[in-house]
Amino acid sequence: MDTCFFTALDVDFPVVERSIPIQHYLKQPQRLVKAIAHTSQMSIVENDRYRLKMRPLNFLSLTLQPVVEMRVWLDKAGHLLLRSTDCQIHGVDYINQRFHLKLLGELHTKQVQGVTHLQGRAELEVGVEIPFPLSLTPQPLIEVAGQGLLKSVLSTMKQRLSHHLLADYELWAKDDTSNQVSVGCVSNA
Repeated sequence: MDTCFFTALDVDFPVVERSIPIQHYLKQPQRLVKAIAHTSQMSIVENDRYRLKMRPLNFLSLTLQPVVEMRVWLDKAGHLLLRSTDCQIHGVDYINQRFHLKLLGELHTKQVQGVTHLQGRAELEVGVEIPFPLSLTPQPLIEVAGQGLLKSVLSTMKQRLSHHLLADYELWAKDDTSNQVSVGCVSNA
């Protein structure tokens, strides 16, 4: 039985601007990657491509560990984009051969009543052939479990963005400013 799950989540949170605007910070897409996943879960495949080894997920009676390859880049409009390029499921070979995942994300800045906001949207779609005997489970229960799992994944990403990305931006802006001051002092000596 083929089953498809889809969920989307919007983000919108204010940013306390530092001496260096967050738009400059967002020109470093690898910082987004570090914000959405712990460094032990992430590896660089090449320039703008990353591999995310997610924590094991429980779906009905199965334990699955998705490993998602994604591309993260900045478009001409200054929007930070994320697209999955490949996915494998570790743990159950049957599912791995009958599974597809599509992750799309966008993050950009917008002025709202004079305050800079980070706004964006993430969409996650999963298609899977449910193996026997789980295929005997009533379809509404499978759908509730699948939708809940996808919402949980996107909610975790949103939470990490709102905490880790903003905290990293503050440190980055502070470090960059102090480096500029230090260089200025040295050059004047």
